[in-house]
Amino acid sequence: MPHNSWQEDNSNNELDPISSFFSEWSDPEDEEEEFRSDFFQGLAGRRQKAALVLMTIWGGIIALHYVWWGYYVILSLTGFVVIQSSRLVFGKPKPDPEPLTDAQLANAPTVSILVSAKNEEAVVGKLVKMLCNLDYPADKYELWVIDDHSTDKTPELLDKLAEEYPQLKVLHRSANATGGKCGALNQALALSKGEIIAVFDADAKVSADLLRRVVPLFAAKQMGAVQVRKAIANSSVNFWTRGQDAEMALDSYFQQQRIAVSGIGELRGNGQFVRRTALARCGGWNEQTITDDLDLTIRLHLDGWEIGFLQFPAVEEEGVETAIALWHQRNRWAEGGYQRYLDYWRWLGSKRLSLKKKMDMFTFLLLQYLVPTAIVPDTLIWVARDRLPIVSPLTGVLFSMSLWGMFAGLRRIRKNEQLSFAQLLVLFAQAVRGMIYMLHWTLVMSSTTARMSVRPKRLKWVKTVHQGSGEESFEF
Repeated sequence: MPHNSWQEDNSNNELDPISSFFSEWSDPEDEEEEFRSDFFQGLAGRRQKAALVLMTIWGGIIALHYVWWGYYVILSLTGFVVIQSSRLVFGKPKPDPEPLTDAQLANAPTVSILVSAKNEEAVVGKLVKMLCNLDYPADKYELWVIDDHSTDKTPELLDKLAEEYPQLKVLHRSANATGGKCGALNQALALSKGEIIAVFDADAKVSADLLRRVVPLFAAKQMGAVQVRKAIANSSVNFWTRGQDAEMALDSYFQQQRIAVSGIGELRGNGQFVRRTALARCGGWNEQTITDDLDLTIRLHLDGWEIGFLQFPAVEEEGVETAIALWHQRNRWAEGGYQRYLDYWRWLGSKRLSLKKKMDMFTFLLLQYLVPTAIVPDTLIWVARDRLPIVSPLTGVLFSMSLWGMFAGLRRIRKNEQLSFAQLLVLFAQAVRGMIYMLHWTLVMSSTTARMSVRPKRLKWVKTVHQGSGEESFEF
């Protein structure tokens, strides 16, 4: 991990993560100094924190079953979520800005594109050719591909491509390099020069005008980052890839709606753009997390930056094609998403987040993590004691909002098409199928919160295997 760029003193004191749950809040005069000097919490204490949260949820649900006012607590939470959901549904997202004109390109900011590649010979060649032919001045953007000690032909392929494309710069990491993907990104960040840093996965597919369309969003001074909508390139393969395609539509809908009501926009890794000054203030990428995008999302918002969203054009990526691959990938996403709350919890209730952002964050923390975790003890009591599930009102809102968001997201992607009633019914059927697919998240979330409570996590880069289109062949 590079030196934290916002450290203002030489203090080496660290807070004990588990005891900090019960410690007093910082004095207001010292809060800024503490915030700047002790932001990365690392792995220490995550298991204890996760265990404490898990015990609280299980104990709380069991207690609510046996007190007369337990159901009213759930109804109160449900009422809060319904109000927040209504705000989301009726929010009006801003349209995508107009792309940069040829005249505006003369004063356009420089962009550094970073790609972490580990054993990506099947896809990285096509990506390099695509990114080196963007409709943006060649002297205003550069491409850094970090070969993280690949054992296939990725290193030779990249070196050969570097001779062909002057924008391409290749960084080879040694076998003992640390930090995983975040370490690779930090290493390239120190060598790059762009005012805006873009991050893509090796399987990304982008349109030539992407930079022209993203850059205008950074005209707002407080815009710290922008996430481009993601889509599944191989969505037609099977049930799992079609489900992921609908899932991406759901995500894009809620991203836009959350931003529209002054909530929290989030980064999604592939297709993320970050202002260099914002990234520097946040200390770069956290090398002690398994989801760099979600971790950086929280730190950017806590530091007062906004995160925008670009609906068109989308960045395409490969969807995993088997249930086992999906399970492993989503478990990693769930763990990374959950651990950011454990790492930064003591700042999330502070004045660094506005009231609207706090309400938005609590709503999605409740629906994404706490409700799926609570379903387990709630179901056990239902079966063992013949008591109706007490969290069913929250579960009903969760599934209703997900179904609506998925349908609205699928429709919004096709906003320029005049759809007939029959075509709208097809979209609704796709949303229903997507909801069946989304049921796996309940198992993923509940198992992840339990696993994090009992088993320490060894930090490592677990990459998704990319197959490519089968159209590339490289000889050496």
